[in-house]
Amino acid sequence: MTTTTPAPAPPTVTRRAERHQPSLARLTGVELRKLADTRAGYWLLITIGLVAAGIVTVQLFVLGEEQQNFADFLVPSLLPVGLLLPVLGILSITAEWSQRTALTTFTLVPRRERVVFAKLAAMVLAALGSVLVSLAVAAVATLLARATGGAGDWSFDGSMLLHAAVLQVVSVLMGAGFGLLLLNTPLAIVTYLLLPTLWSILGGMISALRGPARWLDTGVTMEPLFGPDVTAGQWARLAVSLLVWMVLPLAAGLVRTLRREVS
Repeated sequence: MTTTTPAPAPPTVTRRAERHQPSLARLTGVELRKLADTRAGYWLLITIGLVAAGIVTVQLFVLGEEQQNFADFLVPSLLPVGLLLPVLGILSITAEWSQRTALTTFTLVPRRERVVFAKLAAMVLAALGSVLVSLAVAAVATLLARATGGAGDWSFDGSMLLHAAVLQVVSVLMGAGFGLLLLNTPLAIVTYLLLPTLWSILGGMISALRGPARWLDTGVTMEPLFGPDVTAGQWARLAVSLLVWMVLPLAAGLVRTLRREVS
């Protein structure tokens, strides 16, 4: 009696699934929609727009006529928006775990790094979108200022647009880094707000830390981005501070996300 050798097994389901994975662009589109899917994300996006509008509205009443111009309307609107964007980045990352959708997400897309990269790309697009919102609000305020007797000057240094984009993008990515590292919404938000603030306070109080603070305090290194001129030394200090507060949390958080068991 002879035996037959079984035919080779067909490709595994996993390999077939990997060949039919959605593109990164499609995943990014999905993550963009997710930013507004949750109640917290939805209202946070609305708050970002309202804050930008509220800032310039106050300026219309408190600034002198000569200060009512496009540049002076734009710059103040960037700071409060930049403070809220990191929270949006944290929510985008931690929502998968807090709402227990990680199992579904990582089953549909087994390569977790693709999901993370799509989330980061969506956050970058959202940050750039916030810059457009600030530009639009500043433009409306400039028109209103001109109509009500203000200067209404449209002069604007083009480098400010680059600085605004860098400011908002790195802000949201810093939040995403803390979200990836901690994978818990309240803990990530509190840690993100507390640690840089604590470092800033210590750098101002302790003389031995004032030198390192010039390189590691993002409140100091990001401040030049609110102006049109940033020197090479200021870019270098910004890069060092972002290495500590953005790149390292993103890298460590990515490793933790790839290794964490989904239950």
